[in-house]
Amino acid sequence: MSTLSTEILTSEVLVLNKLWQVVSVCSVRRALCLLYLRHAQVVLKKGGSFYTFGFEDWRDFSQNRSKDSEILRTITYKIRIPRVILLLVYDRFPPRRVKFTRKNIYKRDENTCQYCGRKFKSQDLNLDHVVPLSRQGKDSWKNVVCSCVSCNLRKGNKTLTEAGMSLIRTPKRPHWRSLVRYTLDNVVEESWKDFLDLAYWNVELEQDEK
Repeated sequence: MSTLSTEILTSEVLVLNKLWQVVSVCSVRRALCLLYLRHAQVVLKKGGSFYTFGFEDWRDFSQNRSKDSEILRTITYKIRIPRVILLLVYDRFPPRRVKFTRKNIYKRDENTCQYCGRKFKSQDLNLDHVVPLSRQGKDSWKNVVCSCVSCNLRKGNKTLTEAGMSLIRTPKRPHWRSLVRYTLDNVVEESWKDFLDLAYWNVELEQDEK
């Protein structure tokens, strides 16, 4: 498989539940599997309206497409890359509590070192415990922040006071709404915007923790 094909298969597809609400993103590879297994349909906006396609219909529709960047070719046919899919049986609502994961910490901190304030690519960032684990610090939203390599080495196993450093903002648990806002601001797929904008304005807000 070529590098280009691998990149396409790992690129992101927006996932809607059966109520047309944004619930997650998945890879193109996963989206095509769901489509083939008839667990999902492709959503396509055309002329201000939205249309859905099952696997066979989407495959037939793809035959008239010619842009290489939008097409995956198999031995017997070609298929257009889906950008939005609709799950046919999943009707759960979008999550209200954000999972504590490396990816979501990067999103919360906007790939910005929370000590020096510079923005980096994800692969050039570390996660740092504001209060070190050896000082009874915890793995929590309020104690883990993005840190560049330089700041991470400077702080080491010290407290902020000992290192003579400070945070550019106080870390806290993000709301799902705020991460949708981040995704909306950074989205490169035009076809996502209708659904992300709707998700941003309509998701129920959580109250701040006491």
